[in-house]
Amino acid sequence: MDHWLDAVRRGLMTRRRFVRTLATLGVAAPLAHQALVAAGLAPAHAQPAATWTPTRRGGGGPLRMLWWQAATLLNPQLTTGLKDADGARLFYEPLVGFDADGAVVPVLAAEVPSVDTGTVARDGLSVVWRLKRNVAWHDGKPFTADDVVFNWEYGADPATAASSLGTWERVERVERVDSHTARVVFKKPTPFWAQFGSGMLIPRHVFQPFRGQKSREAPANLRPVGTGPYRIVDFRPGDLIRAELHPGYHLPNRPFFDTVEIKGGGDAVSAARAVLQTGEYDYAWNLQVEDDVLKRLERSGKGRVDTTFGGTIEHLLVNQTDPWREVDGERSSPQSTHPFLTDPAVRAALRLLVDRASVQGEIYGRAAVATGAYINAPARFRSSAPWEFSVEKASQALDAAGWKRGADGIRARDGVKLKVVFQTAINAPRQKTQAIIKRAAAQAGIEMELKSTSASAYFSSDPANTDTASHFNADLQMYALFMGAPDPEGLMRQFTSAEVASKANKWQRRNVTRYRNAEYDKLFAAAEVELDPAKRAALFIRMNDLIVQQAIVVPIVARGQVAAVSNRLKDLGRSGWQSDVWRLAYWHT
Repeated sequence: MDHWLDAVRRGLMTRRRFVRTLATLGVAAPLAHQALVAAGLAPAHAQPAATWTPTRRGGGGPLRMLWWQAATLLNPQLTTGLKDADGARLFYEPLVGFDADGAVVPVLAAEVPSVDTGTVARDGLSVVWRLKRNVAWHDGKPFTADDVVFNWEYGADPATAASSLGTWERVERVERVDSHTARVVFKKPTPFWAQFGSGMLIPRHVFQPFRGQKSREAPANLRPVGTGPYRIVDFRPGDLIRAELHPGYHLPNRPFFDTVEIKGGGDAVSAARAVLQTGEYDYAWNLQVEDDVLKRLERSGKGRVDTTFGGTIEHLLVNQTDPWREVDGERSSPQSTHPFLTDPAVRAALRLLVDRASVQGEIYGRAAVATGAYINAPARFRSSAPWEFSVEKASQALDAAGWKRGADGIRARDGVKLKVVFQTAINAPRQKTQAIIKRAAAQAGIEMELKSTSASAYFSSDPANTDTASHFNADLQMYALFMGAPDPEGLMRQFTSAEVASKANKWQRRNVTRYRNAEYDKLFAAAEVELDPAKRAALFIRMNDLIVQQAIVVPIVARGQVAAVSNRLKDLGRSGWQSDVWRLAYWHT
């Protein structure tokens, strides 16, 4: 049991799977749950599986939620930050989603494709999607295969500058088979075909005039027209989303709540307090709050902390370009080279200067696990590479590379000093993590200037905002990346040369370190088409080890998705692979 509890703690096994595993050994579910509670891995009052069957749509009154990072854009094809994607998910839906165990579940698809039914080609070159027939967009127009075809046309057009471009580039074409059947044909064998059904879909009749260069001009970027359980009432970018029940929603007698409000801004502690202590709100998202603080707030009895693990990883990114020199009006230009972070010795030192154990123990507690791996789940993709914290070894690496301490204690070589600007979003755990890393770096002779930007600005999808993580106008930056699927292909695509973010693509591409490595690109290309699961997992482990050992990325902790939930809410069905609101239609009191 200790082995399985550790797997849950590390995010390699869900709590549901833990209970099921013990059930096969004759351990009753309540006893298995108590084992999780005793280990601090589940709240004592965890909700049971969804059993409630509604008899009518609506009647639940208002649902009030807090997203302390406020959405600024609601077009899912253009979003680069989780807050915007979550806002869009209120209104838009994908063909399929992934439950807490990583299983594929239908949303707009009538069924999950499979080799057995002939809808997934054995050679991995195509997948057929059969669509639900009773689905209408919020304006009453029917959802059809033409919309699926359009989403590929829109996202694959380079002029659109969609954040989904890297995914759609693998598709040869999307064909309309009939009004409610579409076939996705791939350029090469594609083992993780479900990825191409997990993106939120936008309507052809609304966005067709804004495909390409006009993508940013679409009114629906701020006034969504989706198929989801709620339709837009009001959206104030950076502040508030108001929505009302969609009376024509395709699931019978759902949703339960009549209106939804997502209030943005503020900070994570205030958001947690508004649910757990005052009861003013029903739900608070992404609580990057010290675990000790959350435990104190839970004692008020109005709500509970709910944590679900997936593949989310808090990590440090190391810029390979020069953020302090402009090339054709662009900082961190792919045409530039960083003056010292391209030195392997400096990066090796940084890797040794992250005290992961202190970050977990002093800050995240039960909500994270210290790790040296970038891919932490599912388990078959996880590298066994160890991590180490050692100021002494970091200093030795810098000494050997000729970086000598000056009279001020800061190391330098050839007139270049090891002075870095380290940026992240504003919240207490991240500022404390910055301080832990800065303290160790100073001991090794590296000076760090800490920069903190409001989360709404830092994770903005606005290409004109130069403070975003996508621009990466600093030497180091830290955040967590939501994996979004129980497969690492989407996560690891970001380090390919094709994904380098730049002014030319409106900073919509995901390789913000501007790392380019032929070996990595070759490994990724092989994994994209490898149909043998074991061989494919081995390729991703090699990719993980390459970027970690080269310290392009420095993993810190594998983080759970932490939310504050009112005691009155039931059947949330949260998944570490999905937006918190992916099953909002099923929520009730």
